[in-house]
Amino acid sequence: MNDEIFKLINDEENRQEETLMMIPSENYASKAVREAVGSVLGNKYAEGYPGKRYYQGNTVIDEIEKSAQERGKRLFGFEHINVQPYSGSPANTAVMFALLNPGDTICGLKLSAGGHLTHGHPDITFSGKYFRSVQYEVNEEGKIDYEALAKIVLAEKPKLLIAGTTAYPFILDWKKFREIADSVNAWLLADISHIAGLVVGGVHPSPVEFADIVTSTTHKTLRGPRGAFIGITKVGLTKDENLIRKIDRAVFPGLQGGPHENTIAGMAVAFAEAETDEFKRYAEQVVGNAKVLADELRKNGLKVFGTENHLMLIDVGKEMGREMAVKLEDVNIVVNANTIPYDQGTAFKPSGVRLGTPGLTSRGMGETEMKEIASYIAMVVKGEETSFIKTKVKDLCKRFPVNK
Repeated sequence: MNDEIFKLINDEENRQEETLMMIPSENYASKAVREAVGSVLGNKYAEGYPGKRYYQGNTVIDEIEKSAQERGKRLFGFEHINVQPYSGSPANTAVMFALLNPGDTICGLKLSAGGHLTHGHPDITFSGKYFRSVQYEVNEEGKIDYEALAKIVLAEKPKLLIAGTTAYPFILDWKKFREIADSVNAWLLADISHIAGLVVGGVHPSPVEFADIVTSTTHKTLRGPRGAFIGITKVGLTKDENLIRKIDRAVFPGLQGGPHENTIAGMAVAFAEAETDEFKRYAEQVVGNAKVLADELRKNGLKVFGTENHLMLIDVGKEMGREMAVKLEDVNIVVNANTIPYDQGTAFKPSGVRLGTPGLTSRGMGETEMKEIASYIAMVVKGEETSFIKTKVKDLCKRFPVNK
């Protein structure tokens, strides 16, 4: 009966081996991370926190979670870290649950401008439905207009300002965000889900000196498991000495039950891997590869937004994003349809695709491969002959196998 499932898992493993993983929110976790996540730790309930559990039998589990906490604090420079959120959306929700009351005003980047659903997207999300959401945009170059943001914040006086993105190819100015938040005494939340690996790798500025709270997923550029954390900074504790208790109680019992300790073990492994010189070289190569890829796409005649980090957006024609993503997948290049700044299309029919280099870099690819891949993408977008590309991509993937 289970043969079917394991065959499908094998099929997915083969798919990942033979395709170029270019969706910037995806990456390859190490074998050690996967072993931790697939371990017997998934059998154990551990409601509560180390030393204060509601179930017996957590002596070993406590040590694992404390290790994840210590490693996370050391890696990012936090005063405290909660490693129990199941994913990024619950982490952001927990912050709002801890700091806000229904109807309070929040301010985040629009989804269509590169923000995230949990940053106040109206009507259909928790953040947009239970709070009064005002949102900021980007300019025609795709960059955040900090002066315009400052005016919005002064006029609307949000209680929480969110600095975070999912499709933003430029460096974030944490100092400016701090100054804008301070102008109305707002909390500043930095959601670094996409750039956490770049931050600890030293190729993107850290928000820890400026933000009150930092949230992040742990896969993406950090190459960990599908988990998340909430980091409390010295700045946040200066603002409210009870902040740690508020955040911890918002996660449990406020929003969640038993934590996934197998995932937390995987996070501990990933945090340790991210402290190495090898990881720093990886982060540098991610950014270097992205720059070469973007430059080559431009040389091939495409309009590219970015890049200063790991990702970029390509204008592929009005409402052509989804169709182009399918055509690229047909030749084993996997990206995702995405809106571009001032898109004339819709969320269902956007005019761009989003792609990045974390997964390619994890396989060991470098600047030479970026140039080759850029030429293939350009051929597909421009409607040129592409029948040979799938074979070329498979050959490229064979030269750079996934680390198993």
